[in-house]
Amino acid sequence: MRVVEDSPVIARADRSRSLAIRMVDSPGEVTCIFDPEVQVAVWRRDLGKFAASHSARSSAERNFGTGFRKVFRADDSLGDELSEALKGQPAIAPDVVRLAELYADLLGCEAIGLRYEVVDGAMCPGFHVDRTGIRLLCTYRGPGTQWIDDRHADRSKLGPGSGGLPDHLSGLFGPGTQVQEAALGDVVLLKGSSWQGNVGRGAIHRSPAVDPGQAPRVLVAMDALWI
Repeated sequence: MRVVEDSPVIARADRSRSLAIRMVDSPGEVTCIFDPEVQVAVWRRDLGKFAASHSARSSAERNFGTGFRKVFRADDSLGDELSEALKGQPAIAPDVVRLAELYADLLGCEAIGLRYEVVDGAMCPGFHVDRTGIRLLCTYRGPGTQWIDDRHADRSKLGPGSGGLPDHLSGLFGPGTQVQEAALGDVVLLKGSSWQGNVGRGAIHRSPAVDPGQAPRVLVAMDALWI
């Protein structure tokens, strides 16, 4: 995890500093996202070499694909259907299947809305809060999702409240704000404002800028659905 240009530099998030952001080291600990105070939970995984290998191989083969958005039922066929949908990405398909099964079990949902994104720029470049429940994100190539601790943020400066100014000039950032970025392979759970009891809160996050010389960015996003 690193800190970007418009914030102080830190080497690693201190899990004792914030109730809203939790860093965990095992899949069993991601249940911390259900804590009413927690807005961001990050399962730190040592997938750097895997992700770099996948990135280099896909770059050489120009085999990232164009991405897709599809709903998968969270039943016994989930793994087979996901593997089929990601058959052009054999390096990451098994990992996406594992994450989908973990996510479905965590949320107890009937279906998963899954996005496999291959993008050349920031999809949501400004800091914002999603009107969702709990979203899972994992980046396999390029920079990871970024977020800030809401203890130091002025939420009134989100969206139209910014007055058209960039985040670092709008007043969104307070003293001590640090823009943190997930590493390759990290599993990020973001709690949205639609989660029960979370009105007026939600993870403040954004998509990172993508260096044209390093594009595209490859990531997977999952949303729980009840259909």
